[in-house]
Amino acid sequence: MKPIYQISFFTTLLVIEYLATTTREIEVVAHSWDKLNHLAAFMVLYILLSAAFVNLKIYSKVMLLMAFAVQIEIVQHFIPGRYFSLFDIVADGIGIVIGWGVWRLRVSQFIDLRLKRS
Repeated sequence: MKPIYQISFFTTLLVIEYLATTTREIEVVAHSWDKLNHLAAFMVLYILLSAAFVNLKIYSKVMLLMAFAVQIEIVQHFIPGRYFSLFDIVADGIGIVIGWGVWRLRVSQFIDLRLKRS
């Protein structure tokens, strides 16, 4: 069952990278609150990363995702019409914390049950 979570994680990572670095205006993304987009994206990334790599320590997961968050902001600094934002990185960090909480409370139980059945 793990490969499906790994594929989901890396696919989501690529989609987020594209959305964060494209110069095209994507209506759904452009007309929503930017910080909520960051929070939701990194919450989902944390949950998928936890499901895909169950033996990875929390510290490693947080550092990997925060490095990804910083990388996005650095790349955006060089894209016309985009800019580097510490507030975006903070929103990403909050999303990671919420993802950790969701993972701990609910999702990990569901994943464990599914893995035991297969």
